[in-house]
Amino acid sequence: MTTYQSRLSGREEVAEDTMAFHLEKPAGFQFKAGQYVDISLINPPETDSEGNVRSFSIASAPYEDRLLVVTRMRKSAFKRVLAILPLGTEVKLEGPMGSFTLHKNRVKSAVFLAGGIGITPFLSMLREAAEERLPQRLYLFYSNRHPKDAAFLKELEILCKVNANFVFVPSMSEEEKSSLDWPNERGFIDGEMLLRHMDGLKGPIYYVAGPPAMVAAMREMLTHAGVEEDDIRTEEFGGY
Repeated sequence: MTTYQSRLSGREEVAEDTMAFHLEKPAGFQFKAGQYVDISLINPPETDSEGNVRSFSIASAPYEDRLLVVTRMRKSAFKRVLAILPLGTEVKLEGPMGSFTLHKNRVKSAVFLAGGIGITPFLSMLREAAEERLPQRLYLFYSNRHPKDAAFLKELEILCKVNANFVFVPSMSEEEKSSLDWPNERGFIDGEMLLRHMDGLKGPIYYVAGPPAMVAAMREMLTHAGVEEDDIRTEEFGGY
C-alpha cells in the first residue's frame, strides 16, 4: 500500500455534527470515485484505545486538486484532535483502497441508496459524472432524519440541474422535528419510494452506503423485490 504525506488545508461544518476536512492532494495520488483512504494523525496530543488511524471515503472527485473527507463528529480522541488541528498540520495517507466504484457499462443505470454520512462516495461519483458528462442514468435516494442532518443537500440539488441524467430523491424520516418546511419524500427508503421515481426495480446496479442496519435493510428490501445479488454492492459506515 502506498503511503503519502499531506496537510490539513481547511475544515467546515456541512451539517449538524458533521465536519468536512480539506487535505492537500499529494503529487502522484490517483484514485477512482468511490474509493477510500486511511488517514493517520502524526504524534497527536491525545489518543485512545481506538488508535490514530481512520478510514474515510473520498468525497471529492478525481479531477479535483484537493481531497475532501467528511465525518460525523463524536467524542473519540481522533475526532477531537482532527477538529482542532492547526491548518497546515501534516498527516499521513494510505491508499486509495476499495472497489465501491461505478460500473463501466454506461447503458446500465446506477441507483445509489445513501443513509447519512454514506453520501460521501456517491458525492465523488456524481461530481465526476457531471464533469465528464456521462450519459449514464443515475438515481440517488438520500435518507436523513431531518434537513439539518443532511450534508451537501444544496450541492446535490445543483448537480441534479446540471446533469440531466441524474435524478435526486432526498427523504427525511423525522421531518416533523424540524422547523424547516420539507416538500420532498418522507420516511425511510423502501420499494414503494423507489417505484415512485423509477420504472421498475430490476435492471440497474444498486449501490448502498450507510450505517450497518440501514445497509442490511436495503439489501433485504432489494432481494425481496427480486433484484439479483450480483446487482447489489454495499459499503457500511460503522462507528463514524
